[in-house]
Amino acid sequence: MNRIVEKTILSEGVKEIIVHSPHIARKRKAGQFIILRIDEYGERIPLTIADSDPETGTITLIFQEVGKTTYALGDLEVGDEILDVVGPLGKPTHVAKIGTVVCVGGGIGVAPVYPIAKAMKEAGNKVISIIGSRNRDLLIMEEMMSAVSDRLIVTTDDGSYGLHGFVTDALENLIEEGEGLDLCVAIGPVVMMRAVSNLTREYDIKTVVSLNSIMVDGTGMCGGCRVTVGGDTHFVCVDGPEFDGHQVNFDELMLRQKIYLKQEKEAMERYHKCKLDKIAEREGVR
Repeated sequence: MNRIVEKTILSEGVKEIIVHSPHIARKRKAGQFIILRIDEYGERIPLTIADSDPETGTITLIFQEVGKTTYALGDLEVGDEILDVVGPLGKPTHVAKIGTVVCVGGGIGVAPVYPIAKAMKEAGNKVISIIGSRNRDLLIMEEMMSAVSDRLIVTTDDGSYGLHGFVTDALENLIEEGEGLDLCVAIGPVVMMRAVSNLTREYDIKTVVSLNSIMVDGTGMCGGCRVTVGGDTHFVCVDGPEFDGHQVNFDELMLRQKIYLKQEKEAMERYHKCKLDKIAEREGVR
C-alpha cells in the first residue's frame, strides 16, 4: 500500500510521484488533497491530488522540495512505500457549467489548478488558463494544461518564455480584451493569490483561491490551519481548501505561514547533515 510506482522530475526541485492508493483513487474529486507521513518519525504535510486513475488505483502527487519532509519525499524512489497517505480530504471544488472560467496557476500552484481546469472543461465550460513561473526552466505541466484549456497563456517573470510579466499582467490583459469571465480560480504563492484577488475585485469577478496553510491532523481538531475569511475563523482542512478570494485575510495568512521558519530551518539542517553523514559512512565502508 502507498507504494511509489513512478517518479518524474518536472523541473528543478519539483517532482511528480504516482502512488498506489486504490481507495483514494476511487474517491477523490477535483480540489481535494491528502496528508502524508513518510515514516513513523515524520511530520504530516498536505499535498493536492493532481490526478488519479481509478483503474490502476493510483494518485498523482506533485511537490516542490522546500522543507525537510518534501526533500525526504523527493529522495524516495520507485518501489519505496510511504507509511501514511490519508484522504481524500477537504471539500471538492464546486464544478458546474457556468460559462467562462479562468484558471490561474503560479509556480507549483499549476499542479493543484490542473484537476480543477480539467473538471471545469469536462463540465462544458470555456476554460482559459494562465500559468506562470520565474523562468522557463521552472515552468511545469504546460502540455497538460493546454490539453484541458480552450486557451493557454504562459508568463515568465524574466521574459525567457511566453509573456514577460506576472500572471496578474496576463489576467489584466485578458479582462481588458473584453473576455467575459464568470469565475476565476487562482492557486499559487499567497502573495500571488492576493494580487489576483485584488485585481478581480476591481472588476467584480468571482474568485476562488485554494489555501495552503500549515496543517497537522487534517480533521479540524488541532486548529493549526485556521484562517480568517470574511471576518470569521475557518479551518482550511475541513472548511476548505477553497475560499472566496475577496474575503480571505491574506496578510494574516502570510504571517501565520512564517510561524515555524526557525524550526523548519533547523529541521532542514539536521536532515542534510544526516544525509551527508550516511553518504560519508557508506563511502568509508567501501
